[in-house]
Amino acid sequence: MSLNTSWFPKQVPPKPSGYYAQIIILRVTDSYSVFQTDGELNTARVAAGMNDKEVVTRLTIFKRKQTTPERLTGREMLRHYGFLSDEPVPDPKNKKERDAQGRFICDYNVAFCMNCPDCISYGFAIGDSGSEKSKVITDTGYSLTPYDGSHESFTLNGPYESGTMSRHGVPSSHINEADHVRPQVVFPAVITTRDLTAPLFEYVLTNVLRTPRYGAQPTRTGTLQNRIVAIALTDGEIFSNLKLTQILHDALKGQGKFNPPDPLDPDAAFTAAQNAMPDLLKADGVAPSQLLIGKELDAYLQGFVSRLNSADSVKAILQAAFNDSSQYYTTFVAKK
Repeated sequence: MSLNTSWFPKQVPPKPSGYYAQIIILRVTDSYSVFQTDGELNTARVAAGMNDKEVVTRLTIFKRKQTTPERLTGREMLRHYGFLSDEPVPDPKNKKERDAQGRFICDYNVAFCMNCPDCISYGFAIGDSGSEKSKVITDTGYSLTPYDGSHESFTLNGPYESGTMSRHGVPSSHINEADHVRPQVVFPAVITTRDLTAPLFEYVLTNVLRTPRYGAQPTRTGTLQNRIVAIALTDGEIFSNLKLTQILHDALKGQGKFNPPDPLDPDAAFTAAQNAMPDLLKADGVAPSQLLIGKELDAYLQGFVSRLNSADSVKAILQAAFNDSSQYYTTFVAKK
């Protein structure tokens, strides 16, 4: 079985129309990562589970720290395959729409083109020039394991080229201490897309699959694996990240899978998440058009990833997404 692409709207509607496609994932750190605000890791005090009412401190990943790297991955692909210009906008008040090659000039958080798949899927705000609400909905992610066993503090230094921490007898001031999230910490998450066409949904899915780094230091660390548990097509939005985390906590605790200070087995969390999907969707009172999970999901993702291994296929995915975003811009955004 494959994803039911005929279920998606043929064009992006101007008003919310109840086409919800949800990607349920486990974000698993593969290296020491930094998810912080104001110099400290982000945390929250919440109940451990739905049944286990003990209050614990959990690491958190705010929503922008999840969507921004994925957006930038998509925009990088759009530039690489010639759909967006690599020119910056010299003057946002008098910006050019296209470069000499006819490519749209879209400068992230400076001057959006309002036309490309990134702008239409993830939204934009350009002051008096207009705005578009994001059709990709995310929320704060919570670690399955508590803060105490999920982080580690490191002293970081910046040595001179000689490899030492002093020069002419003067110690370097480039010494810092920072908290890092340990490898194999699991953050259950739901990415909800609303009213996107099938090509635009594939654009978002591509971004999720091809984004390897998250956090404050993406050039050196922060490798993270997105393991897709299920894809659910429904007529309404489903459960929150926190609820999913708490449900998985109860299930894994009942199986004796928490053994600190050892890390949690991501495979055990993945299996528990798969087992929880049908009951969670039923409890939310939504009408699922399709729940792609297990072997059927594996077969679909294997075929989809094989498309991403071909430059021609990637360009075709981006072209289809660009056609739909341009149609939405021409029909609705340009007329505002």
